[in-house]
Amino acid sequence: MKDRFERPEIRHFEPYAPGRGIEQIRKQYGLKRVIKLASNENAWGVSTRVTRAIRAAAAGVYRYPEGASADLRAVLARRHKVLSSRVIMGAGSDEIIELLGKAFLRPTDEIVVSAHAFVRYRMAGELMGCRVRTVPMKGLRHDLEMMSEAVTRSTKFVFIANPNNPTGTYNTLGEVRKFLSRLPSKTLSVWDEAYFEYARLEPDYGCILENHLAGPKTIVLRTFSKVYGLAGLRVGYAVAPPWVVSALDRIRPPFNVSTVAQAAALSALGDAGHVRRSVERNLEGRGFLCRALDRLGIEWTPSCANFLLISVAPRRGRDVFNRLLEQGVIVRAVEEYGLPRHIRVTVGTKDENRVFIRALEKVVR
Repeated sequence: MKDRFERPEIRHFEPYAPGRGIEQIRKQYGLKRVIKLASNENAWGVSTRVTRAIRAAAAGVYRYPEGASADLRAVLARRHKVLSSRVIMGAGSDEIIELLGKAFLRPTDEIVVSAHAFVRYRMAGELMGCRVRTVPMKGLRHDLEMMSEAVTRSTKFVFIANPNNPTGTYNTLGEVRKFLSRLPSKTLSVWDEAYFEYARLEPDYGCILENHLAGPKTIVLRTFSKVYGLAGLRVGYAVAPPWVVSALDRIRPPFNVSTVAQAAALSALGDAGHVRRSVERNLEGRGFLCRALDRLGIEWTPSCANFLLISVAPRRGRDVFNRLLEQGVIVRAVEEYGLPRHIRVTVGTKDENRVFIRALEKVVR
């Protein structure tokens, strides 16, 4: 019965493994305090302005949300100087990645991804049974030249995270322009800019939207889960060609972005001060972590995001992850990204960063 009903593509399909929860670890290890530095969330949460918007919207949750998130789309379209027909909302940018696969990928198609890139791109292709071409990284950065060379007649999407998760590295504007100029007209590039607000501090960062490179061959993903602090409400969006948005709109679940999520996102967009403070605190906290890791003689990858990729070689990342759990510190083992001797840690508050460094020092000493 199972073989008759299941699509063959999902028989060995591995689900995405989210970061471990605070309460789960607290109960499992009998701990009084647990800090979570595993999922690249904003350690400073949301502003009081957004909290007020959430409370006000909660009074109307007995009614269905506005199905197309029209107000939110309009605000985002004005912000990015595009037509509303080029913006689509999702329950996180993860949902849009999955919708791209469901709408456009067939078993005869191909996608190109980079090794050590966000696993959801590969999963979108595998779910639909298409071929996934994986290109090695160069210095833990997307090798855009090699990725363009990997494109064939069957390639529909090239997925690029800029900056990349879990490495924290980015591609420059010159590299991005060169890649776009070489991309065939029948292939779309999908640019995940989830950490754009942090990366924009880099003068040569190759942002698609800020440099007005969003065109007929580009799809740009953004999220409210990171610097805006709305990870628990699941709000993301894409800026894409109108025909792509139209196709995704036809297959997305109705009311996919909740009433509360829409209200929170609208309020967050108007709170530039909270974004600025979050970026500044992240820069300070990341600097502290880098200096502390240098003191311990531990290698780390330069990052322009709100996390660090840390080498724990010759130890295995999974072993260090488990040892840190025992001390009430949740980080991320990244073996599913092809990095078995690394961990990824989110930049936390001053206190959280100190707790992590003390716990890591115990493990490595």
